[in-house]
Amino acid sequence: MRLSLFSLYSSIMLYLIFVTIIWSFSFSFIGVYISGQVDTWFAVVMRVLLAFITFLPFLCFRNIKLKTLFLLMGVGACQLGIMYFFYYNSFQYISVPEVLLFTIFTPIYVTVIYDLLQRHPLRLSYLFTAILAVIGAAIIRYDHISANFIIGFLLIQGANIVFALGQVGYKRIMEIYPMPQHQAFAWVYLGAVIVATVGWLLFGDASKLPTTILQWSIIIWLGVVASGICYFLWNYGATKVNSGTLAIMNNVVIPTGILVNVAIWHQSIDWVRFILGSAVIMLALLLHYKVKIAH
Repeated sequence: MRLSLFSLYSSIMLYLIFVTIIWSFSFSFIGVYISGQVDTWFAVVMRVLLAFITFLPFLCFRNIKLKTLFLLMGVGACQLGIMYFFYYNSFQYISVPEVLLFTIFTPIYVTVIYDLLQRHPLRLSYLFTAILAVIGAAIIRYDHISANFIIGFLLIQGANIVFALGQVGYKRIMEIYPMPQHQAFAWVYLGAVIVATVGWLLFGDASKLPTTILQWSIIIWLGVVASGICYFLWNYGATKVNSGTLAIMNNVVIPTGILVNVAIWHQSIDWVRFILGSAVIMLALLLHYKVKIAH
């Protein structure tokens, strides 16, 4: 029995590791080939539409409460629709390594949002660690913190918050209203499509559509693989592991993504400042977990 549980846990970890590797390439694909060249809302709506089409065969209306459907669609609206808008726009203000680094706050948001959903009192110690992490981020750009840097940083925090809200929300829905997860995710993607489509109709720029086969290929790959398959595997894994493991896996994508960006696209960064700022952020994360365990 113990061996079978270990095997199950190992297979789930492989899902999360596979997703991490795929996503580590996504940051650079978007930063190098999509951001600033293709309209943000169009890129978002195509990505979630392709993900929805991938799971369309699993869309099921039977034996599912209307409330559950709306909750799942709300998860998709947050975790994919709104998150992608913040995420894609951030690349216009900060570099790929900075985008990756600033996603490190997501585990803190996961904890805070989970406390709020559980109606636990908000702990000031968590706020302290978040502020310490912000200081670490400032170290990376302390000599030329510009308005663009601040906007990019805030956009990523917006993406982190709604991504965390989606993860926690999906986990809670599956705990309260269990159902086959491939069916659940068809509704998650539908919610994302609705939000992204409204955004495209209101704010989209039809003059900035993809113009090359490479751009279309990347959008298709991001939609079918990085979103359609990988978000399902990620959220499925999130329901099977504890919050500590999930938090750690949220951050594994950071060094892998930076490695891909520097090694393949030869992007340069100030390694001394980057390492120092990263160390402060990691210290904040370590303190956060120590405080969490103490509670």
